[in-house]
Amino acid sequence: MATAGPDEAAPVGPIELDRETIRRLERELLGAERTLKRRDIAAGAGVSLLSARKLWRAMGFPNIGDDDIAFTEKDLGALTTIIDMVRQEQLTEDAAISITRAVGQMTDRMVVWQIEAIVEEMVAQRGLTDADARKTLVSELPDLIDPLERTLVYAWRRQMNAAVQRLALRAESGLASSEAGRDGDEQDAPLPLARAVGFADLVSYTSLSRQMNERTLAQLVQRFENKSAEIISVGGGRLVKTIGDEVLYIAESPEAGAEISLALAKAFTEDEFLPSARCSLVWGRVLSRLGDIYGPTVNLAARLTALAEPGEVLVDGSTAATLDTNEKFVLTPHAPRQVRGFGEVRPVTLARGTGSGLILD
Repeated sequence: MATAGPDEAAPVGPIELDRETIRRLERELLGAERTLKRRDIAAGAGVSLLSARKLWRAMGFPNIGDDDIAFTEKDLGALTTIIDMVRQEQLTEDAAISITRAVGQMTDRMVVWQIEAIVEEMVAQRGLTDADARKTLVSELPDLIDPLERTLVYAWRRQMNAAVQRLALRAESGLASSEAGRDGDEQDAPLPLARAVGFADLVSYTSLSRQMNERTLAQLVQRFENKSAEIISVGGGRLVKTIGDEVLYIAESPEAGAEISLALAKAFTEDEFLPSARCSLVWGRVLSRLGDIYGPTVNLAARLTALAEPGEVLVDGSTAATLDTNEKFVLTPHAPRQVRGFGEVRPVTLARGTGSGLILD
């Protein structure tokens, strides 16, 4: 029988997981044993079963029977914390449910993202199959729980502070810039927040994705999202969401939005691994709800993206008027176009004037 030589790796069979490993990991993650029914935690928090079910569903978890032993003392503590905010009139019940839903949705997406990133790393660096990488992650996760949790809490506090600073800045400076280039008759006039809304959309993404294998496509999407997030952060904007080949972001001023748009267009044009992007920017008012933004400003920015050439940034006439006196930007108007939902719109190309733009490491 042939044996592996000293420099040869012995064949590695499928990695197996035993039930005890899963049970230990669950105890560590949940922080306690499952000893309570929903009736128990509802009674412990002093709320109805209906309220307990509402908050459980808002967190994004599946239905569990009222008499199933599925909950821990930690679940009771979390429910009590939320209910106490309502009792102390810090939040209404609707607001508590909305905030709970936000936490559930964001942490669900974050956890999936983290798991996929670690699995991908294991496949690339250790030569594991995808299935074996996932099993290995389960066995190694206990060493990662604490640092990942501490990073989450740190990031939440930093992000909350950044949001407070933005609120304070607007309170100090007023909202004079929010009316720049506007006459009060715009479709978005009743909406509360003045923001620069921008899109960047990769060119020929659909046809490219059909030619790529799963791993190559994942690398392209990740590179696009990472580069977009970096540029938007450096420019002081906020990445609202990514949708495959498209990013939506907002900025506090027309100038900040313009700098981000130009940086995105330039970065994708110069990146040899990514197709160029069509970009747009519209300064106007939006409604912010559930972490997303809505309103005519968002819709117009999306429509302008479809009209842009690869590597081009398009703005509308109102946004162009706001930026017109700034020497950092060059604005070139085009013939009016019919835009669905907006009638006749005159697109304007935004280009670099003086200055070097955003400085990226």
